[in-house]
Amino acid sequence: MAAYEHILVPTDGSDGVERAIAHAIEVAAINDAVVHALYVLSTDAYAGLGMESSWESVDRLLREDAEKAVARVEELADAADVPVETVITEGKPSREIVNYAEDVGCDLVVMGTHGRGGIDRLLLGSVAESVIRASSIPVTTVPVD
Repeated sequence: MAAYEHILVPTDGSDGVERAIAHAIEVAAINDAVVHALYVLSTDAYAGLGMESSWESVDRLLREDAEKAVARVEELADAADVPVETVITEGKPSREIVNYAEDVGCDLVVMGTHGRGGIDRLLLGSVAESVIRASSIPVTTVPVD
């Protein structure tokens, strides 16, 4: 029996998160596991947009970014011959990550962390830290730039 069967890798589509994706794929390849790529649409981050922006166009742009992000995970996993499932959801990222991992029965969450400290972390919060605190599932963090 492999140590891991289902590995969740949340992605935000940034270049830096590819280190976390690569790590998740490597662990999955070793364990013959499935990678689950999750993108959480956090509409709170776009609340400050001017009213001239229609919500339909904002939603379309957000979903395009989300689809590109999970497609990139799929591309990297396919190149390593690792099975992948992709999911796009909406909500508070840390809550959605933990809920998805528990609902699907993931054995491991691999996620990037920017390593912010001090006032930056207090002001911006840390999705990785929130996931670590709330998750009953092991979480591996990978530093990203």
